[in-house]
Amino acid sequence: MDGAWGSVQADWKLVLLLVLLWYILLRAWERNGTLDRWNASRVFGFVLMVRGTYGLKALEKVAKPRKFWRIYGEVALWICVGSMLLVGLLMGLAFIGALLSPPTTPPPSASELVAIPGLNPMIPLGWGAMAFIVALVIHEFGHGLLARAHGMRIRAFGLLQLGPLPLGAFAEPQYEELHRAPRRERMRMFAAGPATNLFAAFVCLLMLGGLAGQLVSTTPHPHVRALVVDGGAEEAGMEPWDLILTINGTEVIGLDGFRDELNAYKANDTVLMDVLHENGEQETLTVVLGDKYQYYQDLGWSKETIEAAEIAPEDPFLGVEGLGEGTQGIDRLAGPFSPRFEGGTLVKSVYAPFHILTIMIVPFQLQGVSMYPMEEAMLTAADDGLGAVLGTNGVLFMVNFFFWLMWVNILLGFTNLIPMVPFDGGHLFKDTLHGTLSSVKKLGKKTKLWDIHPMWIDHISSKASNFSSLALLMMLIFIIAVPYL
Repeated sequence: MDGAWGSVQADWKLVLLLVLLWYILLRAWERNGTLDRWNASRVFGFVLMVRGTYGLKALEKVAKPRKFWRIYGEVALWICVGSMLLVGLLMGLAFIGALLSPPTTPPPSASELVAIPGLNPMIPLGWGAMAFIVALVIHEFGHGLLARAHGMRIRAFGLLQLGPLPLGAFAEPQYEELHRAPRRERMRMFAAGPATNLFAAFVCLLMLGGLAGQLVSTTPHPHVRALVVDGGAEEAGMEPWDLILTINGTEVIGLDGFRDELNAYKANDTVLMDVLHENGEQETLTVVLGDKYQYYQDLGWSKETIEAAEIAPEDPFLGVEGLGEGTQGIDRLAGPFSPRFEGGTLVKSVYAPFHILTIMIVPFQLQGVSMYPMEEAMLTAADDGLGAVLGTNGVLFMVNFFFWLMWVNILLGFTNLIPMVPFDGGHLFKDTLHGTLSSVKKLGKKTKLWDIHPMWIDHISSKASNFSSLALLMMLIFIIAVPYL
């Protein structure tokens, strides 16, 4: 623990040194007038806010169907209010979980606590920076569209930067118009940014599904990703990423072919397997098959659970995990929209939202990449369609781009829905509470049971928003700090 803590301190010292140097540079630019020439200013002391008029003409053209964008804003509002409440609930549950059962795993390093490309080892600099810039533009363009749809003017678009790294983007409205706007219109404007990120993430998932159809496996044989300790495969000398070519001389084609061939044997049978190692060497292994029923029983599965999985005593067990075909890497990213996904339209529709959320853990599982290098090596472009035009490297480039763009859009969308100021979710929470109290006031006036003064509604909604923001901030700090205690 002391060594890990020392590493965290060293990381923070480097980060603080770089931030200090950036602050000194900003102060120098401020004194010599460079920031004025750039139409830029400092915020929070060390963040550079750069304003520009780029994109305002395009915004005016795109925002012309005002009625369409107002409908879009209403849909976005419903989605974001529900998501905001869900995010707040999950943060509360995470806080209670950390309070009652503090984590025992080693704490993350300082660089892993910030979602900055290149600094966080799980977010590569190239893909991460590119995806963050595009996602930030999407987010602020969404705000701008709804502002213009409701007649609010946008003064400028801009970026918030910490050195060369983008921290955020903004659409700068005419603040008087924003504060004078009806509450519902203002809420739509706040919801449009994170909702557009979430919609963009879904579009990226559709693109990954299309690209999955442009990639095929270089081999028909299944491969193993990991081995069970002391299992038959490990004891025979099998290695991770081995291709299984034959079983007792019979060629193995795909997962179904593997299952069909293996099920012809029983536990404790001895078979000969031809495998191709990662280094290109082919070898024949003598494998003693284990008992699949006994294996899961040893793991603690109940008899009922094992039988529900249609596993019977003496069923053969090779002793491998993650057995898959050559397209497993891209199929895992495309999820329900892969052409090889088994399921109808209803199954795809239900599974898609869960897949978008679970895909967030991919960079953490794979240490900053979208696919294992061996999984990429097993893919090649199809002979027709887009695959024939772009080639294998071109299609894989597009896969990585849309994966990281989807990942960052999900991150930005849900982060901005945290119900605390200055996030969009904080503004939504305040206006939602204000609307609820206004409805209570109307009900009381209609029934003549009570009457609430409008200034009291403003006061309560503002105080509640400040309190919830402070409470959530303290929860967040506790969740981050508790592993180091």
